[in-house]
Amino acid sequence: MGNYANEVSKHRRLTILRFLNDSNEGVPNASILEVVCNDFGIPSTRDQIVGDLGWLAEQGFVSTAQNGEFVVATLTERGEHVATGKVKSDGVQRPRRGL
Repeated sequence: MGNYANEVSKHRRLTILRFLNDSNEGVPNASILEVVCNDFGIPSTRDQIVGDLGWLAEQGFVSTAQNGEFVVATLTERGEHVATGKVKSDGVQRPRRGL
């Protein structure tokens, strides 16, 4: 993966974790996360979201489940720590302070 694509993935993963951390609306699916990332200016396809959810699940930051055609994600405690900057992960953009 090229440097630019790698950086975009890191930002996409942080956006996913932060949205899951801030979401009180239930458990979002990959299609909703695609819209969220694109709305935040992070170009994303559903396949990229599903791929990043798989990567985040491998790291223990989210748990995922297949619900029909949808992949749904739930934030783990470890993922919350990454989303809030308490824990650093090389594959996730570190959040800036105050955001």
